[in-house]
Amino acid sequence: MNPRQMAGRIGFYTFVAVVTGFFALPMLWLASAPFDANPGYAPRFPKKPTLRHFSALFENDLTMGSLWNSVLLSFLCMVLVVSSAALAAYALSRVRIPGRDALLYLLLLLSSVVTGTAAMVPIFLMIWKIGLLDREFGVVLVLSGGLLPAAIFILKDFMDSVPRSYEESARVFGAGPLRILRDIVVPLARPGLATIAVWTVVNVWGSYLVPFLLLRDQDKQPAAVVVRTFYDEGGGAQLGPISAFSLLYSIPVVLMYLFVNRRYGFRLHGGIKS
Repeated sequence: MNPRQMAGRIGFYTFVAVVTGFFALPMLWLASAPFDANPGYAPRFPKKPTLRHFSALFENDLTMGSLWNSVLLSFLCMVLVVSSAALAAYALSRVRIPGRDALLYLLLLLSSVVTGTAAMVPIFLMIWKIGLLDREFGVVLVLSGGLLPAAIFILKDFMDSVPRSYEESARVFGAGPLRILRDIVVPLARPGLATIAVWTVVNVWGSYLVPFLLLRDQDKQPAAVVVRTFYDEGGGAQLGPISAFSLLYSIPVVLMYLFVNRRYGFRLHGGIKS
């Protein structure tokens, strides 16, 4: 190895180390600050570990109830998005509609360009007009509607990978479209459904603007919204409660990701051949 190659390799590993440290420092802070009696902004090993920040959270009905609200909203959105996207993706995969591909790309484009922030005024007025303001169902509809175009676009690739010969064999024995979808297509497209499920939960779990605007009752707000209560009147952050709550807030999503990845894996393409 000549000096130029050596310098290039040293520079590459230095760059990787700096990037790794950049992403690792927040994780180190999140792992240490909840157990520090007086946490700061820099990660450090607590000299006297304590659990008083967690005790304060467990005694607060608002913060612990918000975690349940996040679970409820994420679960309902996941069920709605996965089921609706599976039906739509299967139909678009099997039925030849003029302009089908253009429709898919148009839906994906609109879901990316018309973001929640830009559309919140008409969405708020619409939810208010139909009487769903301050109701969890209204939040579920808005969040699911924003995620559906991308979910359909991704799932269609999985549906395309399922051999049509499997469906033809099922039709010979009298199976209908829904029976074929349930017993043949869905099991074969399970990695895609798992990917969409985790992707939906992560997006809903971290959503702040929609629940904040549509849910006025604090008892109904999810954890992403309630975390704002850990700031005092002057805007100063209460690092102890924030760090403890953030650690509890991140655990369910991480566990779900590890479970789904271990059982199904994550792939954005199908691999079945007839």
